[in-house]
Amino acid sequence: MSGGIVPTVVDCTVRDRAARWLARVGARLPTFAELADPSSIPETRQTGLQSVDPDRPDPANLFRVHWYNDGTRTGLAATPCHLVFPSSLTGVPSPIVMALGCFFPMIGAHKVLAAYGCLMPRLVTGRFDPGRHKAVWPSTGNYCRGGIAISRILDCRGIAVLPEGMSEERFDWLRAWVPRSEDIVATPGSESNVKEIYDRCAELARDPTNVVLNQFAEFGNYVAHYACTGPALARVFEALHATRPGVRLSAFVAASGSAGTLAAGDYLKDEHGSRIVAVEASECPTLLRNGFGEHNIQGIGDKHVPYIHNVMNTDIVVGVSDRSTGALDLLFNSEPGPSYLADRRHIAPELLVGLKLIGLSGIANLIAAIKVAKRLELGEDDAIVTVATDSAALYGSERRRYLTAYYPHGFDAVSAAEIFGQHLLGAADNDVLELTHNERSRIFNLGYYTWVEQQGVPVEAFERRRAQGFWSELRQTASAWDMLIAEFNAAAGLEEGC
Repeated sequence: MSGGIVPTVVDCTVRDRAARWLARVGARLPTFAELADPSSIPETRQTGLQSVDPDRPDPANLFRVHWYNDGTRTGLAATPCHLVFPSSLTGVPSPIVMALGCFFPMIGAHKVLAAYGCLMPRLVTGRFDPGRHKAVWPSTGNYCRGGIAISRILDCRGIAVLPEGMSEERFDWLRAWVPRSEDIVATPGSESNVKEIYDRCAELARDPTNVVLNQFAEFGNYVAHYACTGPALARVFEALHATRPGVRLSAFVAASGSAGTLAAGDYLKDEHGSRIVAVEASECPTLLRNGFGEHNIQGIGDKHVPYIHNVMNTDIVVGVSDRSTGALDLLFNSEPGPSYLADRRHIAPELLVGLKLIGLSGIANLIAAIKVAKRLELGEDDAIVTVATDSAALYGSERRRYLTAYYPHGFDAVSAAEIFGQHLLGAADNDVLELTHNERSRIFNLGYYTWVEQQGVPVEAFERRRAQGFWSELRQTASAWDMLIAEFNAAAGLEEGC
């Protein structure tokens, strides 16, 4: 079930066939090193990108699957696009810095990096034949869109598997990108129904031509975020540090989701000693209390512990209510909300525009960062770094539902003030758990029921993930895969600089 660590070619025939396939469509694979530092991408390729639409399935857009796209998504930024939230908005003295995933190509979300990180190792090791295999992308929305985008670029068939209750905008995007309607598989339930996704994937896996790329279990997801997202977030922090020399990186906050993004926390802890904070919905407190439930913070997953989550290196778990994320999404994206924030809270115009670039899971991360700052009593020299996977553009339908449910008689400045007071200034440090060794072990052990009992992972393989040495070795895979990418591109006749 899990995407094991395979740093060598296992089938040269399949690898070479895949290389010829990609040569036909003109798709050279970028290395992790290039995606971590896009300035290292050959200049001729960077120049050629300027004429490529970032929202088209063009092979050149593989070289935009990184954090350094500028605001137009056609050029490179020296520092990844980000927001710095002032205390006038958050109510805490600590600067909260959020990297924006909406500038990634094709899907407007950083999950396209995870999708590339999951498929690429299979291509270069001879475990995926794009002319024969279909890529199955199980997700609660953004990852499967990223997978479909990568599949279209490689001219191979992709199958999106996601809950039927996800936002209309996700399905609209999929219908526009998937050539065959049957390749959109809607499973029962909504954000909280991950097992139903797994069950459907198990059925699809009975066909040997279907290759399930489960983001919750593919180690390529972890490696991509450690190697690429981690350094990008470190660059964002360095930009803050340049303007505030005394500031230190105290915490990294990210919703649990597939746990891929949490790998960036491992990088930041290695480099800066920062704490790692995992976020989940209070309505479904799996990590907090072995709990369960339903919620609508789309994109964060729940009711299980991802196989690629380095639980024993996580420091804090925070629960955030979907009532808060829905309310703040309305505040940030309605006419009365920004007007109130500008007039009464004196929020700068550029930040008001930036608030529209934060989706529901990003808002959850912001609230969690505020909670952590309050619980740990962090000061003005304690920076917190977090991410917004996607933007508010994907949640217009959800916003309309929230407005109808909670403000049927209209949303005005008084309503905006109430939301600001309750969900930002009034954010309490409830559902914040600082993890002891025993608490980490409890969460780690909880994963047994998904991965060993349900998905058939050998218990020895499951247990190996408890030791930090396992994860240290895993991180070295990035350089091994980069060498295989170079060999793959050479086999395709698409060598460096071509």
